[in-house]
Amino acid sequence: MQKITIAIDGFSSTGKSTVAKQLAKHLGYIYVDTGAMYRAVTLFTMRNGYISKEDFNVNGLVEKLGAINITFKFNKDLGFAEVYLNGENIEREIRTLEVSSFVSKVAAIPEVRYQLVKQQQQMGKDKGVVMDGRDIGTVVFPYAELKLFMIASAEKRATRRYNELIERGDDVKYEDVLRNVQERDYIDSHREDSPLRKADDAIEIDNSDLSLKEQFEKVLQLVNMTFKNLK
Repeated sequence: MQKITIAIDGFSSTGKSTVAKQLAKHLGYIYVDTGAMYRAVTLFTMRNGYISKEDFNVNGLVEKLGAINITFKFNKDLGFAEVYLNGENIEREIRTLEVSSFVSKVAAIPEVRYQLVKQQQQMGKDKGVVMDGRDIGTVVFPYAELKLFMIASAEKRATRRYNELIERGDDVKYEDVLRNVQERDYIDSHREDSPLRKADDAIEIDNSDLSLKEQFEKVLQLVNMTFKNLK
């Protein structure tokens, strides 16, 4: 069967990664979590003191971009690939609310986006890939055979994110999570370089009231229609 590229974009906590992992496993495709890549750069930025609530040393970060090596390694026990920063497994550390509070600012830096987009395009050069993020259908793979754009209300997304963090044992407040979701929405949508927007040929899916099973079945139907149209 002919392989395709599946691009999944959308706001934070819309379930992009969840459905992308499901699809990749079902199709035997490579899954790339581009959000994790930007989170990895953000963690590097935080660890090296380039960003805080008061200051962001953009030039310092840009000068060190060559020292950042991001890789994915498949974890058989978990069933998905975990992200590594310079050889260190940082999968858990990048999912904190603190990293979330800075990631949109780091992702808005043109030099950061340029470096990561190059890597992402290389990962998907042979097709057979499911990639999720903010600019996959508009910048990384504008010619993807299937483009999806996931949406849900900010309150629904904040509740999902809050529950995930609580289950992990993080000490967070719902109000802080909701504020973070709203702030990231604004920054992602208003940045000058590759702002979050729905590609003209992307199919919008509002999963505010969909179960994971319903969402996957809906998306899989679209995948099958794409394969059918290619014949």
